[in-house]
Amino acid sequence: MTEGAVAGREKVSRLRARLRALYHGKSPGAVRFRLWVIAIDFLAIGFFIAAPFLRDFPAYLYVDYTVACILAADIAARALSYRNLREWLRKPNTWIDLFVLATLLFPLWLFNLAFLRVLRLWSLFHSEFFWQTIGRRYDETRWEEVAKTLATLVTFVFVATGFVYASFAREHPGIQGYVDALYFTVTTLTTTGFGDITLPGVWGRLLTIVIMISGITLFVRLAQTLIRPFKVRFLCPTCGLMRHDPDAVHCKACGTLLNIPNEE
Repeated sequence: MTEGAVAGREKVSRLRARLRALYHGKSPGAVRFRLWVIAIDFLAIGFFIAAPFLRDFPAYLYVDYTVACILAADIAARALSYRNLREWLRKPNTWIDLFVLATLLFPLWLFNLAFLRVLRLWSLFHSEFFWQTIGRRYDETRWEEVAKTLATLVTFVFVATGFVYASFAREHPGIQGYVDALYFTVTTLTTTGFGDITLPGVWGRLLTIVIMISGITLFVRLAQTLIRPFKVRFLCPTCGLMRHDPDAVHCKACGTLLNIPNEE
């Protein structure tokens, strides 16, 4: 092996170690770096949500490709930060991010699938990256579950809105714009059903049923998360039970003595 190849490998190893420290480390500098990454993520998600209103502006494609470059750099850096690339590829969030990147790189070809970009919101709130940074103080409380459930609900609203808009905006006179699709989705999701906008045909009725059932399910899930008694996460060394009462001394499943850390 030549000296140039050895030097190249060393540079790659140092780069991977540096990225690993930034993406997975606990130092103040690593936390600040991840906070910036998360802030950029939220700006990108805001762009995805506002995209239907911005497509007519000349600068839209420039912003689209800029977001694509930033997302591609982030995905590449995350991949390099993992010790095992196969483990990284097995994560559902990875495939969601790659799909979002594809819609950004080919906005004209994948125009009808652009509404799925908002899945980035779901993948962000369901990632260890987020909860090890923003949620590191709340990881042992119900706030993590509440945020995940709420993110799922918001993601579904915008995915369903985008699907209705992409499928019926040019065919159904009741849906003349994105706001009409959002209005229909919210009224159907909440089972309000004013009836001023209805989707035509069998497929329209089936889609309405799916949105309605999904909405009920997601709202019930959110209510359960808010009302359910508070539990802390602590792995029982004997049976593996993860959820316990905050003041639990013994595991309710096997009776093992627990040592749950607390601030009292």
